[in-house]
Amino acid sequence: MSTASDNLINNSEHLALGGFSLLRTTGPQLMERMTKRLSRGEQTALFFANTNFIVQCQGLQAGMIKNTVVINDGIGVDIATWLVHRTRFPENLNGTDFTPAFLQSLGTQARVYLFGGKPGVAERAANSLRSDFGIEVVGNSDGYGQARDQDALLTRINASGANVLLVAMGNPLQERWILQQRDQLEPILLFGVGALLDFLAGDKPRAPDFIRRLRLEWFYRLCLEPARLARRYTLDIVRFLALCLRTGKRLDTGHGH
Repeated sequence: MSTASDNLINNSEHLALGGFSLLRTTGPQLMERMTKRLSRGEQTALFFANTNFIVQCQGLQAGMIKNTVVINDGIGVDIATWLVHRTRFPENLNGTDFTPAFLQSLGTQARVYLFGGKPGVAERAANSLRSDFGIEVVGNSDGYGQARDQDALLTRINASGANVLLVAMGNPLQERWILQQRDQLEPILLFGVGALLDFLAGDKPRAPDFIRRLRLEWFYRLCLEPARLARRYTLDIVRFLALCLRTGKRLDTGHGH
């Protein structure tokens, strides 16, 4: 469980956006925080709040009161934060870059289970984590046939001995699943990682480095998948900004970090 100090909302450490409390932190600081949680056995969910998360996960705020860390992901969140608070986050943090680097930093401490994606994706992603990052992956399940029997899935995850679970189902499915199942899960760290498994498996290409440095990876993905992502980056952006401006600096619920 979180310590009392962890559950205090500190204005210098968190910013309210769209009713969520986002942790103000850097990659190294977040790695240190999550490593300590792992070593203390404090089960913690980590969510990466991009614009889609803020819009789609509104109904899940109450489930994030305790033992949940929500961090900023993407230029849209940066823009809204500046409009509401006239300040910025110290660093952009996204699950695609942070998660493999964090797991690699854990070394032999990490025992990872992958859940989500189409059949074969989690298995290929597991092979990539093993070969490219030297990470121990103790099991994987796809988000289709192997997810139908919930009890069997939970048994398989818990029996694997994993202490880190990566859930890749997109917003808000992955967040809802983690929040609903966390009490039955034995892994300590529960990450909602979106398209990470697709990237690791090679099913979706990452933007070139110079595009990522310009913070335009969202535009690169939009060009690759216009039918799927057009609404997210047009109408949903307007909805996101309106939501953030309407809620301002208010938190709909307190968040325990």
